[in-house]
Amino acid sequence: MTAFLIKKIIGEGDPNLPEIRKKYGTLSGTVGIICNLLLSVLKFIIGSVTNSVSITADAANNLSDASSNIVTIIGAKIAGKPVDEDHPFGHGRAEYISALIVSFFIFLMGFELGKSSVEKIIHPEEVQFSRISLVILVCAICVKLWMAFFNDRLFKKSNNMNMKAVRQDSLNDCIATAATIAALLISTYTPFKRADGIIGLVVAVIILSLIHISEPTRLL
Repeated sequence: MTAFLIKKIIGEGDPNLPEIRKKYGTLSGTVGIICNLLLSVLKFIIGSVTNSVSITADAANNLSDASSNIVTIIGAKIAGKPVDEDHPFGHGRAEYISALIVSFFIFLMGFELGKSSVEKIIHPEEVQFSRISLVILVCAICVKLWMAFFNDRLFKKSNNMNMKAVRQDSLNDCIATAATIAALLISTYTPFKRADGIIGLVVAVIILSLIHISEPTRLL
């Protein structure tokens, strides 16, 4: 699938050329928007049915990821503009600015998840389990793993920092969703009802600790 999308949408070309780099950024952002919006809708439904704060927070995370993908597309289009008098070396810095914005979204999501988790620890609520919810969450992990692999391929081909930021965000999402599954099972099959909030808080700390902004290199 990854090779097919790259071949059909980007084709052959020097990834150092602004027009080709724009295509890489647009492809990454478009795929991300489609996947994240779908996952967000499904998780919001599951979160409402199961009354799980960690699942609902995970859904909000996917929604913020879709916003990050929009930023990626905008950054790619700006960076793809030709050289002009004010930018004799091109607009490559836009990639790093948009990567910084993506990282900010990751930070914001981690902070909000931590806040919601603390509230759930203080005021634990019953979590409802369903097998279909478990299956959908496992599928969500598979989708995010593919997105991480997809953006890793794009980053290695184009050295676009946005792809690296999105790759890390996708891996963070895998951790968050896996922990959400654990919280769902523990809260359902044990008397420990605060598991949902505690695991959500742990995930928030992990996500915040993994935020990383790469140093600008050849585009400056």
